[in-house]
Amino acid sequence: MPKSVWLLVIGMFLNTTGNSFLWPLNTIYMHDHLGKSLSIAGLVLMINAGAGVLGNLIGGYLFDKIGGYYSIMTGIVITLVALTGMSIWHGWPHYVWFLTITGFSIGIVMPSMFAMVGAVWPEGGRKAFNAIYLASNLGVAVGPALAGPIAAISFDFLFISNLLLYIAFFLLAVIGYRKMDSKVVKEKTEAIEHVEIKNKTPFYALLIVCSGYLLTWIAYSQWPTTLSTHIQGMGISLNQYSLLWTINGLLIITLQPIISPIIRRFEKQIKGQLVFGVIVMMFSFIVIIFADSFKIFAFAMVILTLGEIFVFPAVPTIANEIAPNGKNGSYQGVVNSVAAIGRMIGPFFGGVIVDLYNMEVLIWILCSFFIIAIVPCLVFERPLRKTRIVKGIDSL
Repeated sequence: MPKSVWLLVIGMFLNTTGNSFLWPLNTIYMHDHLGKSLSIAGLVLMINAGAGVLGNLIGGYLFDKIGGYYSIMTGIVITLVALTGMSIWHGWPHYVWFLTITGFSIGIVMPSMFAMVGAVWPEGGRKAFNAIYLASNLGVAVGPALAGPIAAISFDFLFISNLLLYIAFFLLAVIGYRKMDSKVVKEKTEAIEHVEIKNKTPFYALLIVCSGYLLTWIAYSQWPTTLSTHIQGMGISLNQYSLLWTINGLLIITLQPIISPIIRRFEKQIKGQLVFGVIVMMFSFIVIIFADSFKIFAFAMVILTLGEIFVFPAVPTIANEIAPNGKNGSYQGVVNSVAAIGRMIGPFFGGVIVDLYNMEVLIWILCSFFIIAIVPCLVFERPLRKTRIVKGIDSL
């Protein structure tokens, strides 16, 4: 990979490691330490994710208008201010305020990172987005592995550790991202065909595939929220729960030698990759119904991880391929916003269902979501068959 991609990969690792210090433990902290119900905790996370939706849309727009460096720095600076406040005041309702701000500011950063890697390494194709995805999940592996033991000592140390990681991310961005951004801005200012701007077909295709992406994220968001309390309610410790996310991140890394040849072999059959991944993710939730020990939950996490490897990098890749010139940031903003909407709806929806019924009812509802999600994965490219004016259509 080019040096610029490595810098983005390291930045994504720092960003995700810091973020994953908190997100798997948010529900636990609000429920066990602040004394709030699952529904209230879900509502707070819904507000956090809602702020992320707005941040993602603004971040994608800023990338297209002012470049990745300034949009990334804007998000990082706001995050640093919020995390400083959270490190000092993390009671109720201060925790909600700062969590909402970080949801917005991290949302600004994410689409710019994805759009930047696609711009600085266009020949990389899915490899570029897979590198960012791997860095993100390595952070998911490291963050909870460190967060569990730190939180067991004191949540105060957890907030401070998160702040320190974002300071490191800030320094990396200041030093490494400005020069690569000048290249991206130059490329984006090249001539853009009028027909590409006017044509809305790629955007319709993006919305179709993102509708299935949304349903998978509603289900996936149960793991760090309703399932976290369910797992601990079955006598599994906080450290063991954090280990599940370590398994998730490490598997994403270690499975690459096996998965990468398969993805390369079926690179032009991205619909098949999406459908396969969605079905595998659904089976992980079926396993949860019968889970009564850490080993079975770990097995469910292994299945979930296998599925997400095929689904989650594919959608940003599709967005990058079908985006008209000068719209890469906005398209990545939509993709990241949809994921944030899933994280927004999921915790509140799951908390309400569990409070009114039980976990098993929630699991079966989520399985139906996965079945529905298969449909847009199969038909999203149909609008693109009517036109050949947008780059990358033939590769889908």
